[in-house]
Amino acid sequence: MSVLMKWYEQPLHTLSHAQWEALCDGCGQCCLNQLQDEEDHLYSTNVACRLLDTDTACCSDYAHRSQRVPECVTLTPDNLDDVYFMPASCAYRLRAEGQPLPEWHPLRHEGSKEPMKKAGYHVAGHCVSEAKFKGDLEDRIVTWPLS
Repeated sequence: MSVLMKWYEQPLHTLSHAQWEALCDGCGQCCLNQLQDEEDHLYSTNVACRLLDTDTACCSDYAHRSQRVPECVTLTPDNLDDVYFMPASCAYRLRAEGQPLPEWHPLRHEGSKEPMKKAGYHVAGHCVSEAKFKGDLEDRIVTWPLS
């Protein structure tokens, strides 16, 4: 386990702000539009929130995202029980479920996102902004990791 991860198993409520933010792998999957069917199954699309930079998978206004996009959820230790909509590979969700980080997570690679990109979990270059998208979301359903 890398030095960065020594704190990983601490109770979530004891993590510093920097440690909490470091749990996020920066994949961008949580910024993709999802569809929900009548049986409550969720389907991810490759159509991203208008604030997501589709080349880098970084939010263009992270500090104000919840004000600019009201449906954007700011995760906290107190709302982790409600992260059913987060990707199965999300470190916040994994921690809430008592699961380990994926082998490709940046925390396992001294912050490098290259293993995550190679594993097909990073949305950069694989999505389109909802601001530019025209069409039906049903036609843009994808399954991560992309191969």
